[in-house]
Amino acid sequence: MIIVAGGSGSRMKSEVPKQFLPLRGKPVLMHTLQTFRNFDPEIGIVLVLPASEIDFWNELCVKHQFKNADTIVSGGSNRFQSVKNGLKGISENSVVAIHDGVRPFVAQQTIANCFKQAEAYGAAVPYIDMYESLRYTDKSSNYAIARGNIKIIQTPQVFQSELIQKAYLQEYQEDAFTDDASVVERFGHDIVMVEGNRENIKITTPFDLLIGEALVQS
Repeated sequence: MIIVAGGSGSRMKSEVPKQFLPLRGKPVLMHTLQTFRNFDPEIGIVLVLPASEIDFWNELCVKHQFKNADTIVSGGSNRFQSVKNGLKGISENSVVAIHDGVRPFVAQQTIANCFKQAEAYGAAVPYIDMYESLRYTDKSSNYAIARGNIKIIQTPQVFQSELIQKAYLQEYQEDAFTDDASVVERFGHDIVMVEGNRENIKITTPFDLLIGEALVQS
């Protein structure tokens, strides 16, 4: 599997990249890796990090006596390029999960369901329903839109290896490629949606970190 951890601390208003911020005494990224090792102790993990942060991560692993990823690769200038770099480290004829390094609370059942559907249909992503009211806005107007058909997409996004590798041979399209599923979809393959879990938040702001502290404690 590939864990992408190329974020910065800008939205956290922190000099430390968000994936390395402490969550109950241990970096967020370690919680994420451990979640997948709990799912499968033998799972192979390719970790994508900014080149400038690899030494720092290795030092953190020593400090916390934490088992490092099987393979570490340098990220690219955007998420598309980072995942493309990570794909070089996966096994052939496998099923590959791609996950955000700052989503440590994905449920074991969500992971299992995504792998099951990807094995059967090639590509699967987790989602949760939208409960808030929604409005579309542009420069001149705004109006309500129905939320029933709107879903919030999470990770891990899981694919058959041959499919995801071929999809990532496409030229990068900034507006079209919002996640890995959109890359595969543009390649011409349908996506199966799997119900996710609401705890599977992406920790990107100080408020998210507070929620994460509460989730770990509970």
